[in-house]
Amino acid sequence: MSVQIRPAAIADLPALTDLYNHYIVNTPTTFDIEPYTLEGRAVWFSQFALTGRYRLLVAEQAGDILGYACSGPFKAKRAYETSVEVSIYLKADTKGRGLGTALYIELFEQLETEDVHRAYAGVTLPNEASQIIHEKFGFESVGVYREVGRKFGQYWDVEWFEKAI
Repeated sequence: MSVQIRPAAIADLPALTDLYNHYIVNTPTTFDIEPYTLEGRAVWFSQFALTGRYRLLVAEQAGDILGYACSGPFKAKRAYETSVEVSIYLKADTKGRGLGTALYIELFEQLETEDVHRAYAGVTLPNEASQIIHEKFGFESVGVYREVGRKFGQYWDVEWFEKAI
């Protein structure tokens, strides 16, 4: 059965929350420390729309959410509004199947029709797979924030990537 890339729906929120909570609990990838409740993650979900700069796409197969890609605000100040921060999260057992590529292809095609000038991605190091996919999509490294976050009792670096849209 094929994988469908589509806009996320509110009915996807439990699966999206579980997927993201896996990364909170098991990896330094996100600097969130406590898992989200559905109510808490609904606030995050509410920023996305079917049009505009802030999109949330899911990869679905036979009713199973395998991953998502999103674009959200880079910073809250209005002068930053044409910049977005992008992310991809995939179920751990689906990596290497091209889902991240498919999600980013669709996301960037949609963003090209909007008033978006730059996309940014922060990658907690080490994370070779994330570095590779961002470079594949034309992102360039613009620097590393050293020991910017503390999780699991240690400090982590974040490499920042930038792409013109």
